[in-house]
Amino acid sequence: MNEKFKFSDEKLILRFQEGDINAYNELVKRYKDRLLNFVFRYFNNLEQAEDVVQDTLIKLYTHANYYKNVAKFSTWIFTIAKNNALTELRKNKRKRTDSLHTDDGRFLDIGSKEESLESRVQNEIAVDQLNKFLDEIPENFRIAVVLRDFQELSYEEISKILEIPIGTIKSRINRGRIQLAEKMKHFKE
Repeated sequence: MNEKFKFSDEKLILRFQEGDINAYNELVKRYKDRLLNFVFRYFNNLEQAEDVVQDTLIKLYTHANYYKNVAKFSTWIFTIAKNNALTELRKNKRKRTDSLHTDDGRFLDIGSKEESLESRVQNEIAVDQLNKFLDEIPENFRIAVVLRDFQELSYEEISKILEIPIGTIKSRINRGRIQLAEKMKHFKE
């Protein structure tokens, strides 16, 4: 059996609640990058996003006993990350930066190590452009699209994380995808 999937997230958090530090380490390994990709959308600043993810992982460590096995672990941890991001935004009222940190904050895998330099450069340009287009659509659409299409969460999980009805989630995802597709269509031309 693949070690990565030996235990479900829910089993790992229960093991951590019982004192197994290795279970915490596995949860961090599974979620650190996913949380960074998610939180990055709030700030468009890698350093701020990393700080929020670090705070989220510290809360996972210090507040693990607050998790109850009535919700999926992913819903619980993404909700903590969202709340931390919103708190940070309110607290600092920081301006969004115009620079993109695609080397560290990208959503897409560049591909295998054997791909050509030309292909890697084209992929990097595509990632830059995708991030730019994502940043141009309204935040409520952007966050919903990122959670569904990049983090691959269910509508139910997204509804719980964002605390809005599933119908609203579906609408935001649809409208966000339409806006993103429109921007990408013009880029290809």
